[in-house]
Amino acid sequence: MSKPAPPPPLDGYIIYDPVDPFENEAGPFYWRLLDDGSHHFVLRTEARHANAYDVIHGGLLMTMADLTMAVTAKAESDDAYVTVAFNSEFVAAGYAGDLVESRAELVRRTGSMAFVRGRIHVGETTLFVCSAVMKRVGKRGALNKS
Repeated sequence: MSKPAPPPPLDGYIIYDPVDPFENEAGPFYWRLLDDGSHHFVLRTEARHANAYDVIHGGLLMTMADLTMAVTAKAESDDAYVTVAFNSEFVAAGYAGDLVESRAELVRRTGSMAFVRGRIHVGETTLFVCSAVMKRVGKRGALNKS
C-alpha cells in the first residue's frame, strides 16, 4: 500500500501522472499548464531527495527533466514518447527544502520525433540545463511489453 501524496507545494498544481509509480515515488512532481501553454513542474524537496552532501540528487533532477521534456514533446495529451537521447549539465546545487521548478521548450517536432530543451531552477538560480530527443511511440496505453 502506497502512502498518500503530500499536498501540492503551490495552489492549482496536481500530480501530472498519478499512476506512474517511479515518478510518484521519486517526487511526486506537481504540474500545471500555464497561460502561455507551457508545462510547469514543481517539487518541494525533502531530505530524502538529497545525497550524502545534503545536495539535491542529480538523478532526481534528471528524472524531473525527463518528465518535463516528455510532456512538452506531446502534440496531444495522450501521445506517448520515449527518450532516445538526453544531454545535461549540472550548473548549481539545490538543497532539501528548496522549491525546485522545471520548464521545457519544444524546439521542433516531426512526425515521430521531438527535440526539446529544458531548465530546472530554484528561484532565479539555474541548477540544471538539458536537451533531449524524444520518439513518439503511439498513444498512451498503446504500449505493450512484448
